Amino acid sequence: MTWTPDVTFVQGLDFFSAVVDRVPADGWERPSPCAGWSALDVLGHVGFTTEFGTKLLRGESPDFSAIPDPPRSAVSGDPGQWWRALVAPAKGLVQGADLTRVVDSPIGPRSIGDGLSFPGVDLFLHGWDLARSVGADVSIPAEAMDFAHQVIDPIPDEQKRSPRVFGSVIDVPPDASPQVKFLAWAGRDATGS
Repeated sequence: MTWTPDVTFVQGLDFFSAVVDRVPADGWERPSPCAGWSALDVLGHVGFTTEFGTKLLRGESPDFSAIPDPPRSAVSGDPGQWWRALVAPAKGLVQGADLTRVVDSPIGPRSIGDGLSFPGVDLFLHGWDLARSVGADVSIPAEAMDFAHQVIDPIPDEQKRSPRVFGSVIDVPPDASPQVKFLAWAGRDATGS
């Protein structure tokens, strides 16, 4: 089955939520694979992109100028409770959403489906980042990796290979697992070296 933007977004919310539940209370300050970010920064960033998706579903135009810096500044109170409060509205709005409806966005008019695509990918990649921060292992579903390639591959390298999107591709052995190859494509070293 090929995942659609709404399926990827909902599955991603569940995937990321399961990782959040694995972070111990003292784990939020641990460094993440994202340069200069702690686990709490990863959570803040993903919370922001999830709210972006929720605003699109409501027909609002999200404001990219409001990106929290540092990302951790978006999180208030208990990190797990803060995250869970974002998930319920996002899931509720995606049910039955018209993915073809066009809304204004910071990069011009786009469909709800297009607008949900990148936040959906983010949930899986940053779910891996968050898990790695606390020494946990997770398996990204093959469907999520395929969907990420569909969304990201068409973007020119000069746009996707930047500190704000993906780092450079990392070399991995030809016999590496599909997940290790996927993460290397996304600029992440999953080999442990």
